Amino acid sequence: MRSLPLPLALTARLTPVAVLACAGWVLSSGPDADAQDTGAKGTQQTQSEKKAADGGPSDAAASRKTYDTALAPCTSVAAKTISSLVPGAKTAGKEIPSTDTKLRRTCSWNALKGFDYRWLDISFEITDSDAAAESSYTDRLKEKSGGGAVPGLGDAGYSVVNLTTEDKQQTREGTVIARVSNALVVVTYNGSDFETKKAPGTDVINTGAIKAAKEAVAALQKSAG
Repeated sequence: MRSLPLPLALTARLTPVAVLACAGWVLSSGPDADAQDTGAKGTQQTQSEKKAADGGPSDAAASRKTYDTALAPCTSVAAKTISSLVPGAKTAGKEIPSTDTKLRRTCSWNALKGFDYRWLDISFEITDSDAAAESSYTDRLKEKSGGGAVPGLGDAGYSVVNLTTEDKQQTREGTVIARVSNALVVVTYNGSDFETKKAPGTDVINTGAIKAAKEAVAALQKSAG
């Protein structure tokens, strides 16, 4: 097989620094596009009740906290899932250095098999409370559009798929974010075909990202006992 140069966008992702830079993403599919593919009691209320009525976090949510430490990400998804989503990758994955592994941990898998390239990231982020996680989750969704909710994924789940083209090479990337109590689970999954210069289908990327997210969320929930 002849050696093929990677597009600049993918080459940049092959460095740990770039992996850390791209680890904050939220993302379900919509129509294809070059930039995006495209889902009171009485008259008196307590302060907590008023917050809930206004759509804000209650006092209980503001103090509730289930997770104290980020889960080990490289063992959060089954080896057979990694082999399916990232053919040719070492199933053990590679954990990316973090400034505070108690609050954030990320594992990455990537491989080029023939002309087919795949990349998968899984991150666990811990916040101070359920309310803080909910706020972070909401803020991230405000930065995105064209995606959709993923029913049954943690306390809340969202997915979106984007298509980008650089030097005539397409890359399709799906990102899923889930909130589980005071933790956030973020999955990024992308792919390219360097022979045809086309990207995998939206359904392929979206389904793969959601599958990885469901396994990661299940592993997190199991860790809480």
